[in-house]
This record gives sequence, C-alpha cells and structure tokens, in this order.
Amino acid sequence: MIRTVVRDAIRDTPRAVAYLLSGVLVGVPLLVVLLVLGTLGLALAPVLVGLPLLAVAVLSGIPVGALERRRLALIRIPPLPDPHATPAEPGLAAWARLRLTERATWRELAYTGLLGFVLWPLDVVVLFGALVVPGAMIGAPAQLAMTSSASGDARIAKLWLIDSYGQALLCTALGAILLLALVWPLVRYGRARAALARLLLAPSEAEAERRLDEVTRSRARLVAAFEAERRRIERDLHDGAQQRLVSLSMTLGLARLDAPPELSERLAAAHQEADQVLGELRELIHGIHPQVLADYGLPDALADAADRSAVPVELDVDLPRFAESVESAAYFAVREALANIGRHSGAGRAWISGRYAAGRLRVEVRDDGAGGADPARGTGLTGLADRLAVLDGRLSVHSPAGGPTVLSLEIPCPQR
Repeated sequence: MIRTVVRDAIRDTPRAVAYLLSGVLVGVPLLVVLLVLGTLGLALAPVLVGLPLLAVAVLSGIPVGALERRRLALIRIPPLPDPHATPAEPGLAAWARLRLTERATWRELAYTGLLGFVLWPLDVVVLFGALVVPGAMIGAPAQLAMTSSASGDARIAKLWLIDSYGQALLCTALGAILLLALVWPLVRYGRARAALARLLLAPSEAEAERRLDEVTRSRARLVAAFEAERRRIERDLHDGAQQRLVSLSMTLGLARLDAPPELSERLAAAHQEADQVLGELRELIHGIHPQVLADYGLPDALADAADRSAVPVELDVDLPRFAESVESAAYFAVREALANIGRHSGAGRAWISGRYAAGRLRVEVRDDGAGGADPARGTGLTGLADRLAVLDGRLSVHSPAGGPTVLSLEIPCPQR
C-alpha cells in the first residue's frame, strides 16, 4: 500500500505542479483584467458606457472556462465537453443573448472569480510551502557558502538564520524529509483543485442531454439531406440520362431499317450495346432508391428485393407505411443482408420477417448458411448500423460458426 502511494505520488507530482503553476500564470493576468473591467464598468455604468464593459466581464468566464476544461488534462482528467448551446441565428448579438441566459455562463463566471481572487493565491501558498521552502532548506550549504564571505551567516527562505555548515547540513536533511512528506499532500491538493474546476465547469445533466439532442437532430438532418440528394440524383438519371439512352436506342433501331447490309451489322451491335447500357442504368437507378419503395412502401420493396436475391427468399412481412427515412434505412439494411447471403454465406435459403408493434419496427433476416459473419470485417453493415442509430434504431448480427446467421433491426417510429 505504501509503495503504491509513493509510486503514484512520484508519478503525479510533476503533473500537479504543472497544473498549479499554470493556474498561477492564468490567474495573475486574469485578476488584473477583472479589476480593470469591473472598476471601469461600475464607474461608467451611470452613463451607460460601462454596461458593455460589465457584459464583457460577465462573458470573460467563457474563454476562461474553455481554457480550464482543457487544462484538466495536465492532471489526468479528460477535457470536459462544452456546456454551451449553438445559437439558432448567426451574429454576435444572438450569441451574446444566448450566452447571458445560460446557466453554464454564470457557473463559469463564478469559477473565474474564484480563480482570479482566491484560487491562484492559494496555489502560490501551497507551491511555496511544498516546494520552495524545502528546496531552500536543501540548498542551505550553497546559500551559506555564497553569503558567508559578507556576513558569516545566511537566512533560509527568509525564516531561519544559520551560521555554520553543521547547521546547513542538518537543514538540508530536514528539507529533504520535508519535501518527501509534502509531495503526497501537494498531489492531493492538485486533485482537489481539479475536482472543484470539474464541478463548476462540467455540463449539467440537462445540458448534456440537450447537447445529445442537438447532435441527434443534426445527424438526422444530415441523413435527410443525404436522402434528398439521393432522390435528386435518381430523378436526374431517370429524367435525363435514361431518356437520352432510350431516344438513342430508338434512333439506332430506326436507322437499321434503312441502312445497307454492310452497315446494318454495326448498327445492330451499337443498338445492343445501347440496350445493355440502358439496362445497367435502370439497375443503378433502382439501387439508388427503388421506385416501388417510394410508391408502395416497405413490404412491396422487400418483396422486390427478395425476387432479385440470388438465394430463394421466403417473405413474412405485415407492415404499414412509415416515414421515408425509416423505410429507406430498413430497406437498405435488408438488401445489404441479402447481398451478403448471396456472396458469402453459401446458404440455400433465406427468410425475411417484419412486424410493427408497440411503436417499433422489427425486421429479421435469417439464412441457413455456414455462419461466421463479422460486421467489423467490412460487410457494409457498420455504416447501416450508424444510419439506424441516427433514428435511435439498433442493428445486430448473430452468426455463430456453422450458422444460422440472423440479422435483426429495430427502429422506434410512428406509422404514417
């Protein structure tokens, strides 16, 4: 136990000293800034000029809080997340209005005041008592040697007077003992200081939940934008490139009727090539976003995917219509599962079941293959799981060696 305490103290002492010393370096100019802003702001408040200065003094806690949250890394505490919300409108005025109404701003101001007026002077006292005084005692012989020629004695740390090398050596021994004795309390004080900063600067539970909601909504907006862009590409291909290829194919077909025999074979080959490109383009458009999914919903889209599967699929689906994002996420997860079954499983048959109950969509894809599927090996399911997570959904794969492989997805959603 004692060995562990000593090892931890030796390991953490440089970090605690760096944390406290950097706190002093931050606190000294901070005290000057607070005094200047506060004094000028209060003095000029009657003529309204001081009000912006007081607002700046209040908001000064925000950069100080950001710095202090990062400074916690010096003492092995991970940097804390930002507790502030993102303004709904651009501009400095909107930002300032939001910040002045947030509890986090006032907590940061309270910590800034503590740091500027209380904490850094206390840090100086602790560092002086734990390091400077023992260090001066250890260096007593050198100090006596430098001052003996002038006065014959030396005052250690401005506290004790010594006039012989015997006293100096005794002072050195006592200083070394004192330094070793104060190392662990110094580390404990540094941790307590960091705990106080964490208490005042960490996001509250409500703020953390709000930030999580913001991230979730942002990811949902990104997914919606991705789906809209997917539909736009599909529409452009369908209405643009596909129609041009159809027109080209018809033109080549008509040209074959009037062409001489020596040119007819070349036109026939070009016509066949155009038809193949048109078929590939139609498959591409279908893969981007199948029209059956948009027109008829998830059950018919899953039936279409089952018909296109390389492995025979039995379908047992009874589902209503859902939001486009939900149907799209479920459809592409099932299609990726069917593609993996056809490529890797060696299965002879697959089953798809889908139900909606208690406000949750549940779809399961099962096969009788060899098993051993691992989503972490780049099967494409990891990205689909991320898309489901945006919808607060969950994707799981159970695939023991020897099979069967079962892919299950669950999305909480209202029916449309």
